Amino acid sequence: MKIEILLASMFLIFAPATSTSAATAHHDMVMSHGAQVMPFDLKDAMHMFTPDTKGGTVEIMVHDMDAHQIALVREHLRIEALKFAAGNYSDPAYIHGQDMPGLAALEVGAKQIAVRYLDTPMGGKIRFTSTGIAEVHALHQWLAAQASDHGIVRNPRCSMKM
Repeated sequence: MKIEILLASMFLIFAPATSTSAATAHHDMVMSHGAQVMPFDLKDAMHMFTPDTKGGTVEIMVHDMDAHQIALVREHLRIEALKFAAGNYSDPAYIHGQDMPGLAALEVGAKQIAVRYLDTPMGGKIRFTSTGIAEVHALHQWLAAQASDHGIVRNPRCSMKM
């Protein structure tokens, strides 16, 4: 009995450190890979991942309205939108990992998803829409995975329900 308590205590002591270090390593990878893929200054921009009933939106806003950074965000998102429309999600896969939720289904169902780029006053956004239940669900998973990796916390009362 004493040995079981000792083992349980050791598990509680060491388990959080392991998951914390894994989460830290993943976050560091996301930031490092993100800096390689995205040409704008990540510290000066905010990502938003917003699901809705028909898909969702990825938006990047530059904090200080720097015209050069806004131009870089817009060019990056224009290129990404073209890739996504063709079923190429290689940049998010590189940044977040090949096993990110929703990714495989988005690649397979790309022809069922409309992708549209739009300028915004502070940057740009990509709008994803689909009438396919599987594609909308995959978009929601994919957006949530990115939000999580970027440290964005959503109010549970505002989350989309499937």
